[in-house]
Amino acid sequence: MRAASIKDVATHASVAVGTVSNVLNYPDRVSEKTRTRVLDSINELGFVRNDVARQLRAGHSRTIGLIVLDIGNPFFTSISRAAEDAAAESGNAVVLGNSGHDATRERHYIDLFEEQRVQGVLISPVSDIAERLATLTARGTKVVLVDSTSDSGQFSSVSVDDVSGGYLATKHLLDIGRRRIAFVAGPQQFHQVSDRLAGARRAVAEVPEATLEVLQASDLTVLAGREVGDVLVERKSTLLPDGLFCANDLLALGVIQSLTMLHSLRIPEDVALVGYDDIDFAVSAVVPLTSIRQPTALIGRTAIELLAEQLENPDAKPRSVVFEPELVIRASTGG
Repeated sequence: MRAASIKDVATHASVAVGTVSNVLNYPDRVSEKTRTRVLDSINELGFVRNDVARQLRAGHSRTIGLIVLDIGNPFFTSISRAAEDAAAESGNAVVLGNSGHDATRERHYIDLFEEQRVQGVLISPVSDIAERLATLTARGTKVVLVDSTSDSGQFSSVSVDDVSGGYLATKHLLDIGRRRIAFVAGPQQFHQVSDRLAGARRAVAEVPEATLEVLQASDLTVLAGREVGDVLVERKSTLLPDGLFCANDLLALGVIQSLTMLHSLRIPEDVALVGYDDIDFAVSAVVPLTSIRQPTALIGRTAIELLAEQLENPDAKPRSVVFEPELVIRASTGG
């Protein structure tokens, strides 16, 4: 049985095809009586509009592509949810792509979204892809950087001041008397990690007797954090840091698991610990985690707003929005 067409709906409702089109696209142009008759016919026939054809005529779809670094990280899950909610308010939908820190997958999603004629692409880049994004923009697809900034200023962006966040986290450890600070870093090709480290170094430089050690983690995951914790407990007590700042909460939660559940070190008595992102799991950890909070809902919503600005005024200059992070103190630092 073939699907009902727009012509079938028009015949069933005894109206012109153009009237059915107006009901679907410009309902205010049609009287309530006629609109009701057409909608009843649509329901009775089970008509589903051919959105692919509409996209080809319009040159774009009602979808927005969002490419994140790691959907397994609750930080990006929260941003995605907020962006989806904001897009839905204007009748659009967000299609999610997870690059998984893989540049090849990232390029695949960019190509795919361009082929699908999405309205725009929101992206947390794996690496420097400014040239590819510039080509995308030149072809008519708007781009907004998420949790990242545009060094050249050619793209709109929404981010958090990670240098400030790293400073806040480390200064808090110093303020509670810790002097042997260690930064648990993920891969430093990610500017978020390197910026947080820069903030930590700035804070330590303000306290002459304080030191900063960088502990390199293999990834930004709970498992990578546990690996770092397992290495730490093998040290002599005199060589242990008394304050740990982790590049994100997942690393911090892994360190907590290793130090408290598998070994005998106490948090915060032996080691005070600060994470970053303030994901939902931070407050419910075995030792509630002090963390640097990022406004994920605002990041996701602002990304959609910045894209809307570009769509409404293609000649508008790109705009950068940078939010300030917030220190949330919990039991892992004695709060």
